Amino acid sequence: MVTPFAHDGSLDVGKAQELARYLVDEQSNDGLVISGTTGEAPTTTDQEKSALVRAVVEAVGDRAQVVAGVGTFSTEHTIALARAAEEAGASGLLVVTPYYSKPPQRGVQAHFLTVADSCGLPIMLYDIPHRAGTAIAPETMLAVAEHPRIVAVKDAKGDLLASSYVMANSELAFYSGEDALTLSLMAVGAVGLVGTSTHFTGQVVARMIDAFAGGDPVTALRLHRQLSPLFTGIFATQGCILVKAGLELRGRSVGGLREPLPAATADEVKALQAAMTAAGV
Repeated sequence: MVTPFAHDGSLDVGKAQELARYLVDEQSNDGLVISGTTGEAPTTTDQEKSALVRAVVEAVGDRAQVVAGVGTFSTEHTIALARAAEEAGASGLLVVTPYYSKPPQRGVQAHFLTVADSCGLPIMLYDIPHRAGTAIAPETMLAVAEHPRIVAVKDAKGDLLASSYVMANSELAFYSGEDALTLSLMAVGAVGLVGTSTHFTGQVVARMIDAFAGGDPVTALRLHRQLSPLFTGIFATQGCILVKAGLELRGRSVGGLREPLPAATADEVKALQAAMTAAGV
């Protein structure tokens, strides 16, 4: 979920609740990730992150899972955010690989296990080496999967063979972290999507996932192909830039972006509108 901001750049809690209700009640998303990359987490304060979790839990926590993004490049800071999210009522945590410092795999493993030991919430690992700089090796995934609170993976690595191997040898629930690869990952064992285009495609994505899980790959493939223009078009530039532009097009303005992210250009908005039309949403 993107993070709404007021005209003065402050967190807009009311808009966040309104957006959360739209995503769950109208777009059929059965869970929301708060303070992820799309939520501009690098530019929100710890206090804003907690306030956002509380607001979204209040709005939709009775009918959707609310997962708080708490991952940072500091184990100590990640633990502090994890505990704050738990206190604020989150259902679970999204913990990205420590970025920039590029720790070796033993450091990655220790980071995840230490965070998992620090609180009582289930954890979804976030494997996104093109942002974090370090992938979670399959052997590391299998090792940390033995922890009872490490239960899922948001997989944005784009390595179907590695993902398939981990799924075949663990109980980790894999969710695609790349909208366009959802159906491909489900074909080797994944269960769903943590998406960006799902601000607009949630209803149809839910039908696609249900169709495949229900033994109707023909329908699932048809829906995948229908949505492909937006699955890819939403990432023509940084995802949250175009999500906020798309919500503006739909009359659901959630405010601007925090620097260093700029607003979408006129050409980017025009291309996004074309992708939304092509996808039938």
